[in-house]
Amino acid sequence: MPDKTLDKTFDPKAIEDKHYRAWEASGAFAGDPAGGKPPFTIMMPPPNVTGSLHMGHALNMTLQDILTRYNRMKGRDALWQPGTDHAGIATQMVVERLLDSEGTNRHKLGREKFLERVWDWKAESGGTINSQLRRLGAFPDWARERFTMDEGLSRAVRKVFVQLYKEGLIYKDKRLVNWDPKLLTAISDLEVEQREQKGHMWHIAYPVEGPEARTITVATTRPETMLGDTAVAVHPDDERYQDLIGKSVCLPITGRLIPIIADEYSDPEKGTGAVKITPAHDFNDFEVGKRHDLPMVNVFDIHARIAPLESIPKSYHGLDRYEARKAVLRELEELDCLVKIEDVKNSLPYGDRSGVVIEPFLTDQWYVDAATLAKPAIETVETGETVFVPKNWENTYFEWMRNIQPWCISRQLWWGHQIPAWYGPDKHVFVAETEQEAQKEADAHYGEAVEITRDPDVLDTWFSSALWPFSTLGWPEATPELSKYYPGDVLVTGFDIIFFWVARMMMMGLHFMKDVPFRTVYIHALVRDAKGQKMSKSKGNVMDPLDLIDQYGADALRFTMTAMAAQGRDIKLSEQRVEGYRNFATKLWNASRFCQMNGCAPVAGFDPAQVTATANKWIVAEMALAARKMEEAIESYKFNEAATAIYQFSWGTFCDWYVEFIKPLFAEGQEGHPLAAETRATTGWLLDQILTLLHPVMPFITEELYGALGERENGLSDAAWPLYPDLANEKAQAEMSWLIALISEIRSVRTDMNIPAGAKIDLFVKDAGQETQNRLRDHDEAIRRMARLSKIELADTVPKGALQTVLGEATLILPVADIIDLDQERARLTKQIAKLEQDIEKISRNLNNAEFVRNAPPEILEENKSRMEDAALAKGKLTLALKQLEAA
Repeated sequence: MPDKTLDKTFDPKAIEDKHYRAWEASGAFAGDPAGGKPPFTIMMPPPNVTGSLHMGHALNMTLQDILTRYNRMKGRDALWQPGTDHAGIATQMVVERLLDSEGTNRHKLGREKFLERVWDWKAESGGTINSQLRRLGAFPDWARERFTMDEGLSRAVRKVFVQLYKEGLIYKDKRLVNWDPKLLTAISDLEVEQREQKGHMWHIAYPVEGPEARTITVATTRPETMLGDTAVAVHPDDERYQDLIGKSVCLPITGRLIPIIADEYSDPEKGTGAVKITPAHDFNDFEVGKRHDLPMVNVFDIHARIAPLESIPKSYHGLDRYEARKAVLRELEELDCLVKIEDVKNSLPYGDRSGVVIEPFLTDQWYVDAATLAKPAIETVETGETVFVPKNWENTYFEWMRNIQPWCISRQLWWGHQIPAWYGPDKHVFVAETEQEAQKEADAHYGEAVEITRDPDVLDTWFSSALWPFSTLGWPEATPELSKYYPGDVLVTGFDIIFFWVARMMMMGLHFMKDVPFRTVYIHALVRDAKGQKMSKSKGNVMDPLDLIDQYGADALRFTMTAMAAQGRDIKLSEQRVEGYRNFATKLWNASRFCQMNGCAPVAGFDPAQVTATANKWIVAEMALAARKMEEAIESYKFNEAATAIYQFSWGTFCDWYVEFIKPLFAEGQEGHPLAAETRATTGWLLDQILTLLHPVMPFITEELYGALGERENGLSDAAWPLYPDLANEKAQAEMSWLIALISEIRSVRTDMNIPAGAKIDLFVKDAGQETQNRLRDHDEAIRRMARLSKIELADTVPKGALQTVLGEATLILPVADIIDLDQERARLTKQIAKLEQDIEKISRNLNNAEFVRNAPPEILEENKSRMEDAALAKGKLTLALKQLEAA
C-alpha cells in the first residue's frame, strides 16, 4: 500500500499533472446523453485556434470549470462543451507570415494548396491553448471537442446560410464596411481598435453657386475624402443657412456642383454648422446619403489609393491616401480655399491585426437581415426567458439590438467557410448546400449546361460561432445530445462580445431551434493590473497566467480569480494576491498534516448532529452555515462571496480558532480524555467537508489531500456536494462567538498598546453576569493560553495603570503599568495620529481639487480614495487606544 504521509511542504508541480491525467483517464467528466440525470450545459466560448492563454481566459475558464464541477457534484449530468474557433483573419495571417519566411505567398501557392498549409499548421500548432487550459485545471468533456471548421459544423453553416437566403434574410448589397487596405478584406467592428492621437481639423471654404461671392465653410480631419463629397448638409432649423438650402456649391479641385441639403445630422452648435457629406467614406454620411438619395463616389480603390475616376483630376489617380491628402491641401491653399487649420485630438480606427488605418469603404458584400432576426431575441430577454447577470448588461444588449444594422458576413479571405453561392455566366447567383445542387439549379435556370463559378469570399468567423450552441451538439441531425443539452443553462463571457457573439447566438438559436440557446448570461468583468489599468503589451503590464501557475500553482491562481470575481467590478490583479492565496493553499496543506499527525481521519458513519462538546457543536454548525453561504453564492453567480465563505471558514474559523481550541486534547497523555475520540472524528469530518466544498475552486490540492487523508473508493471528482441535517446550535454558537470575541479583544489591545508578544498579563473582569462567569470558568485554559494571560479573576474595582474595554455587560481590565511605559506609549500614539492627520489633509486637498480630479487617471483617484479610507480607519483605531491610555 503506498505511503500517504504528506510531504512537509506543498509543491503544486508535484501533484497537478498527475491528477489531471487521472481525471482524464477516469472519464468522470464526460456527458451522458443516454443517462437519466438532469442536464447542466455550459458552452465554452471557443478560443481562437491561434490563441494562447491570457488572464481573461484564466478568469472565464475558471468560473466555467467551477460551475461544471459544482453541478456535477450536485448530481447533474454536466456537459461543458469545448472547442476552438478557426479565427479567419488571425489564422490566415499566421500562415501567411510562415510562407513569407519561406519566400513565397498564398497567391503563388493557389487557394487549394494554401488551405492545405493552414490545415497542416492547425494540426501541428493549433492545440496550444487546449494544453494550456489543462494547466489551469479546466476540465470540459474533451472527447466532444469541436472545431468551427470541422465537417459537422461546416455542414451546419452551409444549411443555415442556404435557409436564411431562401427566407430572404441573407442578401447581397452595396454598403459601407470597415475595409482593411493591407489585408484587403472587410473586418468586423470588434477587429477595429480606436486609437486617440494628435491631428488637424482643416476648415475649407466651398464657393456657393451664383453671382454673389459667397462661401460655406466645412471642417474635416480627412481633406482627401472631399474628392468624393456629394453634398453639404446644414440643420433644417439653422437660420444662417435657410436661404442656401436647395442651392449648390462648387466642390473645389473637382469643379463638381453638389447640393446644400437640410438634415438633422448637422449640429448647429458644432463648428460652422455645415458638414461635408461623403457617403462612400463615412458611416454617418452613408445614412445621410441614403436619406437624400445622393450619389456615392468611391474615392479609393481596395489599396486605399485614389481611384481613376473621371470626376477626379488625373494628377491624383493612384496616389496613396496620405500623399493625396498633401496634394489636396496644396491645391486648396493655391485656390485660397483653406480657411484655417486647427490642432485636435481625434480617434482613428486601426485594424487590430494589420495595424493600418481602416477605411470606411463602399463595396458589394453579403448581409444578414439582423433587424428581423433581432426581434424575437429582444423579446425573450424582455420576458425573462434569458436573463443577464448582472442585470444592467441587459440595457447594453437592448441598446445594440434595437438599433441593429445589417450584418456584413462576407470576408475577402481564403481561410474560413467559403460562401455556398455560385454565379452563372450573367452573374445570376445560385445558393445551395453543394456545388451539385447549385449546378442543377443553374442548368434548369438557363435551360442548358453552363459553367458556374463559386463566390471566392468566406463567412465572418462570428457566423459559425453564432451556431455554436446547437451545431456542436450535432444539428442539423436530431441527436440525443441536441435533445438533452439544448438549451444551455448558462453562458459565461465578457461584455465586449455581447453583441458580436451573445446576441447572434440568441438570434440563430431562436430561429433554428425555436428556443433560446441559454437561460442565463453571466457577464464577468475585465482583469486589469494592480492599479486598475488595462493590460497591454505596450504598457508592459501584462501578466501571464502560465507564469503565475509555474510560480504559485494553478489552485492559487484559480482561487484569486474566484475571490475577486465580484459582479460588475473589474479585477485589479497583483502578483501579491496570487501569492496570498498560495499561502492559503499552504495553510490547508499544513492543517491537513496536523490532522494526519494527530490521527484525525474520516470515521465511517460519523454523524455531526451527535457531537457533545461545545466546540464541536459550534464548529459543525459553522461548517453547515459556510456550505450554505457558498452554495447560495455559486447559484447566484456571486463567485467572490463563495470564495470568501469557504476561505473565512477554512483559514479563520477552522485553522485559527477551532484547531487552536482543540490542540490540548491531542497532547501527550490526553489519549483517554472523554472528548478526544469525538474531536478527532469531528476534525477528520470537517477537513473532508472543506476539501469537498473547495474542490470546484481548487481541484488539485483538494484531490491530493482527500486521497492522502483516508481510504477512498473514488476521488473528489466523483464526490457529491455535501447535504447536512440541521446542525444549528444557538447556545454553542453564542458561547464560542463570545469566547472568540473575548480573545480577539485582548489580542487587539495588546497589539495597539505595543505589549510584547511574550509578556503574560493579568485579566480582571468587572460586572460579569452569571453566564459570563460560567464561560470564564469553562474556558479558562483556552483564554489564558490564546490571549497570553497569567490569570483571570473577577474584580469590583479598576486598579491604577490599567486598560479597560467592554464585552457585553462585563468590563475587561488589563493592568499594564508594570509592562509598558504608559507615557512613552501615549507619546508614540500621539505622534502616529499627527502623521496620519497630515496624510489625510494632503490626500483631501487633492481630492477636493477640481483640476486634479479632472486630469488624474481613474486608477490614481481610486488609489487616493483608498489611502484616505485606510488612514481614517487607522487614525480612529489609534485615537481609541490613546483614550484608553489616558484613562489608565
